Amino acid sequence: MTRTSGSTGSTITRPALPPICKAAMAVGALFLIVGILGFIPGITTNYDSMQFAGHDSGAKLFGIFQVSILHNIVHLAFGVLGLTLGRSPGTAKGFLVGGGIVYLLFWIYGLIVNKSHEANFVPFNRADDWLHFVLGAGMIALGLALARKVGSRSAVGGAHSRGDLPPGSTAPRGGQEPRGSRGSRGQRDTR
Repeated sequence: MTRTSGSTGSTITRPALPPICKAAMAVGALFLIVGILGFIPGITTNYDSMQFAGHDSGAKLFGIFQVSILHNIVHLAFGVLGLTLGRSPGTAKGFLVGGGIVYLLFWIYGLIVNKSHEANFVPFNRADDWLHFVLGAGMIALGLALARKVGSRSAVGGAHSRGDLPPGSTAPRGGQEPRGSRGSRGQRDTR
């Protein structure tokens, strides 16, 4: 990413975010949008019957997914977390994998709980349950797959040569590969 300062005309080059960071931020943005949509009458049907929590909330996002104020707040919180934790590869992976585990737990809870019982306090319906399964499995798969790509990129020196080091990493002195190591093109250093 290149940015030009208005008053001095100087150019600042910042490395692009790794794919895992972009994915976490995209998932976070999606949760944020869904949380906002849950508060919009028309997009959320039976809006006037929405309750803070509880199985009696009759509001449904897109007329399918049962929501309550608490349910929408959970979506908003996941959205803020995704946008915040998506800034570095380690925390982005933590958000995707950890959030995926939470959503799989929501799926299991939704399968077990009686939908008309007070224990269904968020509330969830069958459509929510299966959406939670897809979200949980998808987030975990995305986090693990993209984390491998970050690890393999830095393992071959690619991150050092492009300047997009993971947080806490340091490049060899002078930005050069250590003696005897292979550069980014696989050629042996013969110094």
